[in-house]
Amino acid sequence: MRRAAVLLLGLCLLWPASPASAAERAPVGWASTGSGTTGGAGGTTWTVDTRAELKQALANDGAPTAPKVIRVAGDISGHEADDGSLLGEQDYAPGYDLGKYMSCFGEGGAVWSDTRYDYCKQQRQLRQTGSNKEKAQIQLTVPSNTTLVGVGRDARLLGVFLTVNTGSNIIVRNLHLEAPVDHFTTWSPGDGARGSWDARFDALTVITGKHIWIDHCTFTDGRFPDRRAPIGFHGERVQRHDGLLDIEDGSDFVTVSDSRFTGHDKAILIGSGDGRGDRDRGHLKVTFVRNLFTDIVQRAPRVRFGQVHVVNNVYRGRAAATRYALGVGVESAIFSERNVLTFPKGSPALAVADYGGERFQDTGSWFNGRPARLNAVASGLGLADEAGWDPADVYAYRPLTSRSAVERHVLGHSGTGRSYGQP
Repeated sequence: MRRAAVLLLGLCLLWPASPASAAERAPVGWASTGSGTTGGAGGTTWTVDTRAELKQALANDGAPTAPKVIRVAGDISGHEADDGSLLGEQDYAPGYDLGKYMSCFGEGGAVWSDTRYDYCKQQRQLRQTGSNKEKAQIQLTVPSNTTLVGVGRDARLLGVFLTVNTGSNIIVRNLHLEAPVDHFTTWSPGDGARGSWDARFDALTVITGKHIWIDHCTFTDGRFPDRRAPIGFHGERVQRHDGLLDIEDGSDFVTVSDSRFTGHDKAILIGSGDGRGDRDRGHLKVTFVRNLFTDIVQRAPRVRFGQVHVVNNVYRGRAAATRYALGVGVESAIFSERNVLTFPKGSPALAVADYGGERFQDTGSWFNGRPARLNAVASGLGLADEAGWDPADVYAYRPLTSRSAVERHVLGHSGTGRSYGQP
């Protein structure tokens, strides 16, 4: 562990080569409101390159909520034991077998039975204990007043279940986050028409977090894409990933900027559930600005309850492999503005989906190079074509106004290892 209050070499790696202005270190959008979001500025600086060191830095010598900047160098695996070895499925639950687990549901995965085979009860127990042990290993929680930032172009958290739990004033920046693989994903026969897999871990979950800025990060399934997962029921792949980013349980004042989300099914969920209005109503104020979504099947994002501003983002993918980009859930108020969507052979209907919502508003977005007219799409879904709020009444921002400018900036600046400057 290399630790210092000021580390000149680290600062050279942390910021761009050109001098960083004050604007480059402040968020746009909801995270800029109120007290703003400054992370661990002015606190102790840690530099870490192992899971054990990262866990120690998050604890910050027994003062976890004191200001601190944690610099991640290289790769850190969530499965890395204290001795440096990497843990796997059998380390968490010796004897667990996915094939045996599935066989206990019978033909087509219809009904679980502890007595279908003599090993079924054991497999059920192993799945439960293995899941809990994996969670205890890979989950790392970011406390208040923290900046967690990658050094250079190749800082990666691999299979880490990164969480914010009631933390506030947090910056996560310049990190490649590879979504965890749930070795003990659960089959739910009654979920949907034919059942579904329910994986447990996100790359990043924000629970009751306030003033969070996620900036210049890359979210991906990385080395473990869905197409390489084992075959499960009905000839379909087992789903071992949950989301890339979830924001829930009354979280507020969040900005996600200049980041990349790529190669994933259910990418971003905002809101805890349709029945959680007691927690989420009046909260979940989130801005997505200048992000790149590539080959995302759905939820970019899906929103319940929140006031969400989606501005100057770029969406790219195959129409045949895309369900929707923006999901309008219960009591949500999405203000979409000058986004660029490119889905060859697709229609603007791919941009918006109704999940019990009532209102959606778009200004100036493009679909396959032409005006998207997403308000007409929303009206066709029975949604009111006004969000009921205007971001310009809440915070100052200056959107890029041409399709070419949006694409040029997002493709050139989003993701890890890029300049932190703003347009």
